[in-house]
Amino acid sequence: MHEEALVIIPTYNEATNIRTLIPHVLGLSDTYSLLIVDDSSPDRTGAIVRELMETYPGRLHLIERPGKMGLGTAYITGFRFALEHDYTYICEMDADYSHDPDDLPRLIETVRNGADVAIGSRYIGGVRVINWPLSRLILSYGASLYTRTITRLPVYDVTAGFKCYHRRVLEALDLERVRSNGYSFQIEMKYRAWRKGFALQEIPIVFTERVEGSSKMNKAIVREAALKVWEIRIKDILGIL
Repeated sequence: MHEEALVIIPTYNEATNIRTLIPHVLGLSDTYSLLIVDDSSPDRTGAIVRELMETYPGRLHLIERPGKMGLGTAYITGFRFALEHDYTYICEMDADYSHDPDDLPRLIETVRNGADVAIGSRYIGGVRVINWPLSRLILSYGASLYTRTITRLPVYDVTAGFKCYHRRVLEALDLERVRSNGYSFQIEMKYRAWRKGFALQEIPIVFTERVEGSSKMNKAIVREAALKVWEIRIKDILGIL
């Protein structure tokens, strides 16, 4: 076992961002590695990653999948890679700079200091979101209140996707049973970790809406998350989660 961190970034049409994001993340520390899980992006995101792999041998990795298979399955694929390769700290991050790479050391340090899961939170101790219309902010914050009411999950930013896990969390969870894919994936992973007794700690971050490319948010993703919250809670009550 080594004390290295793996940052997992799922991509689909992120060529505009990935060329600068990779050196930014890997420049933060020699102990960080990066895994890109690309769903055969038509804009050749994968080709850019392969090109940069020559600059970062052994630290930059690429898994290419045959098509769009969803956020949740991308992260599950990344988690399996991380466990197989003995990483201790396993991070999730978006490719679009809505998550500031410079916050990664704080997430990892929070886990190194005893938390099981560190969550980069938009809503702990206030609201820190840039470039969102008010309607989007109300939807997101309302979704968090809705989810917390139903599940009793003690997390303010339940859909946060900027996180660091200690490997012991992912080893303890049955990843085969995680079926969510969109924003509900983030809710389900937090809920399962919390119900297993792991310590979740939120740290404040500033979330900036993407400047380049297009958002992956759509009505189907919101609808899935709203229904999945009830499914998770009911399955837990019935003991079949």
